[in-house]
Amino acid sequence: MTKTKVISVANQKGGVGKSTSVYCIGAGLAMNGRKVLLLDVDPQGDLTKMLGQRKPHDMPLTLANVMNDIVAGIETNGHPEILHHAEGFDYVPANRSLSSVEVGLVNVMSRETVLRQYLDEVKKDYDYVLLDCRPSLGMLVINALSASDYVLIPVQADYLAAEDMTELIGTAQSIRRQINPKLKIGGVFLTMANDTNFRKEIVESVKENYGKNLPVMDTVIPATVRLAEISTADKSIFLHDPKGRAAEAYRNLVREVMNIGEKQRIKSSDLSR
Repeated sequence: MTKTKVISVANQKGGVGKSTSVYCIGAGLAMNGRKVLLLDVDPQGDLTKMLGQRKPHDMPLTLANVMNDIVAGIETNGHPEILHHAEGFDYVPANRSLSSVEVGLVNVMSRETVLRQYLDEVKKDYDYVLLDCRPSLGMLVINALSASDYVLIPVQADYLAAEDMTELIGTAQSIRRQINPKLKIGGVFLTMANDTNFRKEIVESVKENYGKNLPVMDTVIPATVRLAEISTADKSIFLHDPKGRAAEAYRNLVREVMNIGEKQRIKSSDLSR
């Protein structure tokens, strides 16, 4: 049986396309016949909204409920919090209740591994689990990285601030040393590249700056109107604009994600500097 790959998509800076990427990668993996679970680990619920739940804060059962149950030691029958999406994958929604969970985790034993305990229950039914992290380095993100095999880092192509990535990498290093020794950087990928960007030059620049320590993916996600529209379109880019540049880019990114851990080059994703 193929081992489940748990992948967090994280960057402490907001507006870099994390939720869009989780949705499109998840949909693309499902199109390739993989069993996929998406977790919204952001109290803002942006991924949940993209997946058609327009009022996530009114939802009675979300990731917050299951995390609270784990903290309280409550055993449940089944997993009614897992919903199915029309594009062939499952997902667990989130809403603002997750903020209260994050605050409460401070006083909990093994607070960094609550989410891992949940995933240990459910991941066996999936090939991939993708976690959409909130734009911070707080306890929810620490929980996500502690539960993950890999972290993908989307970086906006028109401002590549090294210090923004350095802090996230430092957090990942600490988690690997202290909590989750299997955590690796799956890849850095560029998002929101304008037509004026010379993509090859951007990719080469990132590889020059980061490539010695981090695997930089070849795919660059363009900034297109059609891609921006999927936040309210209730469909991934593969259905919304299947022949467009963004769809082709995400198809390429999905292929790269499927190769994570399969190629010898992944050894460069080791967090040691």
